[in-house]
Parts: sequence; structure tokens; C-alpha cells
Amino acid sequence: MTSEPLLSDSNEKRCMISLDNTIEVCIGDFGWSQFVQVILVSLAWVFDAQQSFISVFTDALPTWHCINNNNNSSCQTYKNICDVPKDTWKFDLPTYTSVVSDWSLECSSSVITGFPASSFFIGCLVGGFVLCTLADSSFGRKNMLVISCLIMSITGCVTAISTNIWMYSVLRFVSGFGRATIGTCSLVLSTELVGRKWRGKVGIISFVCFTFGFISLPWIAYLNKGNSWRVLYLLTCFPAVLYSIIVYFFVHESPRWLYLRGHKEEFVQTLKIIANPATRRELSSSFFEALFIDLENNMSVSASRDLDLYSAVRLLIEKRWALRRLMTVVLIGFGVGMVYYGMPLGVGDLGFDIYLSITLNAISELPSSLIAFFLIGKMNRKGSLFGFSLLSGICSVGCALVEGSEGLKWFQMGIEMLSFFSACTAFNVLLIYTLELFPTCVRNCAVSMVRQSLVVGGAMSPLLVALGRNNSLFSYGVFGVCSATFGLFTVWLPETKGRLLCDTMDEEESLLEQAQVVDLK
Repeated sequence: MTSEPLLSDSNEKRCMISLDNTIEVCIGDFGWSQFVQVILVSLAWVFDAQQSFISVFTDALPTWHCINNNNNSSCQTYKNICDVPKDTWKFDLPTYTSVVSDWSLECSSSVITGFPASSFFIGCLVGGFVLCTLADSSFGRKNMLVISCLIMSITGCVTAISTNIWMYSVLRFVSGFGRATIGTCSLVLSTELVGRKWRGKVGIISFVCFTFGFISLPWIAYLNKGNSWRVLYLLTCFPAVLYSIIVYFFVHESPRWLYLRGHKEEFVQTLKIIANPATRRELSSSFFEALFIDLENNMSVSASRDLDLYSAVRLLIEKRWALRRLMTVVLIGFGVGMVYYGMPLGVGDLGFDIYLSITLNAISELPSSLIAFFLIGKMNRKGSLFGFSLLSGICSVGCALVEGSEGLKWFQMGIEMLSFFSACTAFNVLLIYTLELFPTCVRNCAVSMVRQSLVVGGAMSPLLVALGRNNSLFSYGVFGVCSATFGLFTVWLPETKGRLLCDTMDEEESLLEQAQVVDLK
């Protein structure tokens, strides 16, 4: 039996129903061109992960020991460095290995020592709201990805010359501001370069890259052990500058965005470049002329081309169904974010070696990415998100309840890793779910807002971790309650597994109306 040609009548009509089918048919199967594009775009998450958790090592309180002198008997009886006379103890490593020891902040309040980490997440929050719509409106996914990476990485390099905690905190804020849209632009761009068949797996590739970035950080930090904390910033940020240049010259813009913004020539050129060779020969000028006519007749795209800077936000607020979905996923993201960012920040308080603890947490994220990668096509979005959020919350609370028992120390570490694993998986599913819940014209903005809700949870984590150093109920307990409670909100979301991606608000409303008719029947 011979295969049906791409441009047969039936296939041509099927191709012209929506941009989703156009991308599916015109690009063809997932080939090397798409694979290279997806990998290049997804690598942004490696640098995103490193900058998200770098403060775990640069801002850590270094280990110390008592000096052998006449006063060391009193030194041995204290666990808090601030209760010990200055001349009776010494840091195990040179003072320049940590921000805390470099600027003599070991006895400063938790607000001061946690301020740089909080500044980074606050910068992410501000940057998310300021920059989130630029990728949907004027700049596009690719250009916004390059700009965000450059802001984060160049600022990270400049951070290495900080002279005090306040300059350091301001630079961390700017770095977070730039970092805010990296993950969003990368995820949306990579998934819009392929058809719906590969959308879920391509999205998971981004999360796998984030995992590798997280895993690489403790190893880079360990190899840098004994050297200045400034070197760690240079080792992680300078490669990101080079990466930004590569993306600018070798990555293509999303064909969806190009068409919706009226860049038809670039749209055609991009589809021809990333299509398989066999398919590319059939993408003639007459084919695209017919395609544009059909799409104009079947889509309300004229308004999409006139989007101003914050039109995407206005559309999300004006449409009641969109606002309801957005508020729901944002609340779920907040609960997941508290566990996702809070666990690595607080794991050092469990009494384990910090390099081992962070490595174990990073490793626990890898199976969550692999599970999502292989099962995302079969996973029910609602049930999976609810189940992993609930499991993460229960384990987080359990981690706080077994605190203080030496015999259960490794058990505590185990359920901490299970909680983090569940939060990672919920995080992965939530972003893929959000991609499918919103049309192209507001997708980047919606995903960005969900990521910002995760960051809000992350911004609160350093304070809760500081409060929980004497009682884990204030850290792990709060993390768990929020994750489990907000996870319940999934009941108000529609299932999107295997569904077409819509490109306009009208298309999404049409699907919603069809679903309501089916429910009534």
C-alpha cells in the first residue's frame, strides 16, 4: 500500500483546519532538524537551573572548628558560632569561599543572609510580570529567550566583582529579572516547533535539561571547593553568554508566532527549513497561497497581529473562562513552588553534607523528568497533577514530623527526596498542562504567570527555611500544607490530554462550547 502524498485533497484540507494541523502535516515526523532546534532551545534550562540554586553554595554558612588554645574548652560546648568568642574558632576553608564568611555575615540576622536569595526570586517575579507579554507581542519567543539569557548571564559575571552584600543583592535581583522568562520562552518555543504528537515529550526535554543543570551545579561547586565564590559565578555564567550567541544565529522563531504576527515570508521560510527533506519538496508557493487563504477564512488572526504590549494580559482577564483557568493554575503553581524551591534551600539543615544533599535532590529530579518524558502521552493531566501535589505535601509534612530523631535521620532524608521528586513531577505536568489550556495568542503570557507563581513560592522559601531551622513545621510543614491544599484546585480544570492546540481565543471558546454540549447530552 502506498502512502498518501502530503498535498492530496484530503490531507490539504486537513492541513488547513488550524495552525496546529498545519505544523503537524507540513513539518512531518520529528526529524533531525527539529531535534537540533529543540535541544538548542532546551539547553537554556541548564543555565536557568544553575542560577536558581547557585546561592545554596555561594551563600552557605561555612563549616568551622575550634582552635587549639586555652579557651577551646568553652568553644567545644557550643554549636552556634555566634555564642563562641571570635578568637576560639576558625572556618574550615578560606573566608573567600562563601559570601557569608567573605563579608563576616556569620552572625547577621537571617533576613540579611537570606536577602540575596530572596532578591533573586523577587527579581524573577518582577521580571515575569514586566517581560511576560513581550514574547507574545513584539519580540517573539526566540529574541526574548536571547535577551533574557544575556541579562542573566552578563549580570552573573558582573556579580563576581561585588564588594558588599547590598551590591550583591541588587545584582542578584537584576539576574533574576532577566532569568524570569528563560524557561517560559524556551518551553513555548520548543513545543511550537513541532506538532501535537511530540509536544509533550519535547516539553519534557526542557525539564530534563533543567535536571542536568541542577545535577551539574554541586559537582561544579565541589570542584571549586576552596576557591572563591566569585569563580563559581564565572564558571556558570560565561558559558551562558556563549550559548545566547549560538541561539541567536542558529535557532528559528516559532512558526505559530510568525504567522499570527503577520510575518508570512518568515513563516514559510521557517517551515521549509525545519521540515523533513521529503516534505520540503512539496511545500510549494501555490500550497502556501492556498494555505493562507484557508487560514484567514477559518481563524480570527487579524486581532492577534495588533496585540500591544499587554493585550495578552487583557485577554486573559476579560475572558471569564481564561481568568478562572489562570487563577487555578497560578494557585497550584504557588503550592508546588514552595516545595520545589524550598526543599533544596532547607536540605542543608537536615545535618547531611551539603554537596551530598543537593546531589541527592538533583538526582531525585531525574527520574521525575524521565517518567514524565515516557508517560506524558498516556498521563491524565488532572489526575497526575493532583496526585503528585498531594504526595509531595504529605511527604513534606512527614519530613517535619520526624525531625529530631537520630534513628530516623535517613528515613527523613528519604521522604524529603520523595517529596521533592513529587514536586518536580507536578511542576513538569503543570507546565505542559498550562501549555495546552491556553491558545497561542496568550500562551507564553499564561505559562510565564504560572512560572511566576512558582517563583513567589520560591521567594517565600528562604524566610520559611530560616524560621524552620529550630522547628521544621515552619518550613517543611508549611510547604506540605500549601502543596496539598492548592493541588485540590485541579478539579476546576478541563482535561487536555491528546487535544489540539488552539491559536486564538475564539477557537478555545468554540472547543469549550462543544465540550459543554457533550456534557449536557
